[in-house]
Parts: sequence; structure tokens; C-alpha cells
Amino acid sequence: MMVLMNEIILGTVAAVIGAALGSFAGAQVWRLRARQLVEEKQAGEKVDAKEYKRLLPLTKQSLLTDRSIDLDTGEQLKWYDMIPVISWLMLRGKSRYSGKPIGLTELLLEVGMAVVFTLSVLFWPAPLDQPLEIVKLLVWLAALVPLAINFVYDIRWMALISYCNWLIIALGLVYAGVTVYQAGDWVAAALSVASSVLILGGLYGLLWLVSRGKWVGDGDIYLGAGLGLFLADWRAALVGLFLANLIGTLIVLPGLVTGKLARKSQVPFGPLLIAGCVLAWFVGVPIVEWYQSLLLIP
Repeated sequence: MMVLMNEIILGTVAAVIGAALGSFAGAQVWRLRARQLVEEKQAGEKVDAKEYKRLLPLTKQSLLTDRSIDLDTGEQLKWYDMIPVISWLMLRGKSRYSGKPIGLTELLLEVGMAVVFTLSVLFWPAPLDQPLEIVKLLVWLAALVPLAINFVYDIRWMALISYCNWLIIALGLVYAGVTVYQAGDWVAAALSVASSVLILGGLYGLLWLVSRGKWVGDGDIYLGAGLGLFLADWRAALVGLFLANLIGTLIVLPGLVTGKLARKSQVPFGPLLIAGCVLAWFVGVPIVEWYQSLLLIP
């Protein structure tokens, strides 16, 4: 009974923190977009004038004075307007100040992060009474934030944020380093990590070179490398790659059949890669071991 209560409390705390960081990630998506528009305009590129004007106020504050605002009215949001999930539901998905729809993205991001945080904590593959496992858990949870930002940003604007990719790689190096240190055979563990990075990052690097950047962007290379560090196992990397393509097929194929997508339509692969690899992080190795056990049946 005590164990169950501890898990409920731990899961609830993880969900609250995950939802809060999901809200934070959603806010950063708009701030990063605003800064990208400013940079593009300063570089002489054509930008959407309406979007530029709407998001420009987000670039006027420093990091210390930055406060969330309503993008349509410029009103600073109150604390009770920013309670993850609850505020969205209480406001029925509409802005308190303009009355315009907030959109489902913010709600889905908060709920999604809450779910992934909870599952990560409750189904962590090793006991959390070891300091190094706690370090790995915290690093993994921290990496979910830039992954969430890239997920949404790539869906909306077909681009990955380089800062997020580098942060994912930096955190991945810590995670992979601890994983190798924990292994009995350091050489084998290091080779498995390197193979995982090569499968995900190297494959997209090859596609980028062959197509000269037409099939995939260079951001996919760094994203794949970072995810490979977290999977830290070549078998899980293969499962992640398979799941990413499977999810992509399930999404794209109906669009092709119904005519909503053309053969030359561009589909952002970053979100597919993130979804596939996060799923593989949870179930990749068990799937491979289950499949191998089937092959050993006489």
C-alpha cells in the first residue's frame, strides 16, 4: 500500500512539473519564432508582415524582464492565466483579453509533457535509489524540453532550432557518459553508443550529402545524433528509425490517397524522428529482445 501511495505521489509531482515545462516550451516556441523573423528581416529576407507585427513585442524584453503577454492585445498575462492545462480549460481555449482561440497546441504540449514525465519516472528501467540513475533521469527529463520545442517548431515552420539541437547533444553526452561508466564492459558500451549515433545522425548526414540538402536538413543530422546518445544502444536506434518511418507512413499515406498531399509535398521529419526515438527509448530494447526470443524458438 505504501509503495502504491509513493508511486501516486511521485507520478503526480512528475505530471505537474512536466505540464509546467510543457507550458514553458510552448512559450519559447513563439519567442524563438519572433527572433527568427527579426533575423530574417534584418538579413533582407521576405517575412509575413502580419506575423512579424504580432510577434515583434516578444523581442522587446530582456531575459530578466520577459513576461508572457497576449499576442493580440499586448496585455501581460496574470499568474492565473498561465496555470498549465487548468487555465486553458477554465478559459475554454480562448484568450481572456481578446476572446480569440488560444489553439490546441499549447494544451496538447502541456498534457503530452505531463504524460511523458510521468511515464519516465514510473517506468524508469533501473532503481532510483542510485545517484547515477537519478542523474540520468534528470538529464533525460531536461532534454525533453528542447525536444518538445523542436517538435512543435518543425511542425509549424519546417525548421529545427540549432540551439535546441546543441542542448540535446550536450545533455546526451552526459547521459551516454554515465551509461558507459555504469556498464561492466566500457568498450562494448561505448561502441554501442557510437553505433546508435552513427545509425541516426550518420544516416541523415549521408542523405543530406547525397541530396545536397533537398531530402533532409542539416538540423536532422544533429537531432539524430543527440537522440542516438540518449538511446545509447544500436538496437534501440534501429527501432527508433523504424518507428519514425512507420509513423511517417501512417500519416503521409492517407494524405496521398485522399489527395491532400502530393508526392512532392514536404513533410517535416524532425517530429517523426523525435516521436519514434522517444517511443524506442521506452520500448526499443524490449521489442528487440522479444523478437530475438521468437527467432530462438525451435
